[in-house]
Amino acid sequence: MSRQGATRPARADTAPLRELPTPYSVLSDELAELGARGLTRKRRVLESPQSARVTVDGREYTAFCSNDYLGLAAHPELIEAARQGAERFGVGAGASHLILGHSAAHHELEQRLAAFAGFPRALLFSTGYLANLSAVTALVGREDAVFADRLNHASLNDAALLSRAQFKRYPHAGLDSLGRLLAASKARRKLVVTDAVFSMDGDIAPVPDLIALCERHDSWLLLDDAHGFGVLGREGRGTLAHFGANSPRVIYMATLGKAAGVAGAFVAGESEVVETLMQRARPYIYTTAAPAMMAVALMKSLDLIRDGDSKRHHLQSLIGCLRQQLKPGRRRLMPSQTAIQPLVIGSNDDAVAVSEALARDGLLVPAIRPPTVPQGTARLRISLSAAHSVEDVERLASALKAIERAVPDR
Repeated sequence: MSRQGATRPARADTAPLRELPTPYSVLSDELAELGARGLTRKRRVLESPQSARVTVDGREYTAFCSNDYLGLAAHPELIEAARQGAERFGVGAGASHLILGHSAAHHELEQRLAAFAGFPRALLFSTGYLANLSAVTALVGREDAVFADRLNHASLNDAALLSRAQFKRYPHAGLDSLGRLLAASKARRKLVVTDAVFSMDGDIAPVPDLIALCERHDSWLLLDDAHGFGVLGREGRGTLAHFGANSPRVIYMATLGKAAGVAGAFVAGESEVVETLMQRARPYIYTTAAPAMMAVALMKSLDLIRDGDSKRHHLQSLIGCLRQQLKPGRRRLMPSQTAIQPLVIGSNDDAVAVSEALARDGLLVPAIRPPTVPQGTARLRISLSAAHSVEDVERLASALKAIERAVPDR
């Protein structure tokens, strides 16, 4: 081929190349915005069993940031039960409950949980989030309505949105507002959903009044007792037992990784409700069952919860001690009779600063910021456990008062 017929290479552009945005530049910008607003979250690395005293990132702390309310997470009897469960069933379930993952241990645990909570049947789930998604989406749909307390856990809100039902929120513990919404609703099915113990405020829902409203307006009540089960009521049977309340209209959810010390969750209720969840709840149908060894450990946990009055009494004494110690302070604890004791700071940066100051003193208390809590109410979420001592609580109160004295009013 002649040189004249050859294609000439394109001349290189001598102008400097313009820097093009990466495919994730928009995410980088959003992350930078979170940082500017004081909302960036960081993980700590726990190097010890969950307890009142922990090792984190190579340093020992007294921790007030766990939901291990009875101090069972590292209990030797639960560890031994899990070991025995692993020897019998192995360490993996291998299939969903409806295929071949439902072991004899799962089956017995469901029966024991139902009896303990006071319902005909119960159904196990891997997490509380999955339990709430399952319960709401299996029971209501487009022709129905969900009525939710404005301070509910995110899992209840997400479940309502995924159900495609009408989603109506009422002011926190606003019984009058809820009553008006229920009376005006023409929905085929009406489902009221609420935390029993609110996870960021620590207060208890007015359960008997909610049951009365549901009975008056032909509604169902889904009660998320994640933070009440094991702690409140006779033998730790939960918020319903705390009030001496019950109704066939109640659908009861509780988690098993907080006061119970292991992992998982269950939904209990009338037989038709539980059967509907087993047949229709997609998160249940399409999730591999939790290891059976955990079910064995949880059966031992139920025994420890039932016999744990001394732990619950000690926990109540710690709550009283903390509230008394911090009573004269500039910042007040929110009204709560539960193990969740929130100390509202206000700004995101201030809440983080107080949390970091406590950490320097060997005390771990998390700063909780929006969107977990409303704007302007960033707080320290102090979680007490029966594993704490009175001295632990007094040390925390003294450190908080010292920080308060060191920071002038703005």
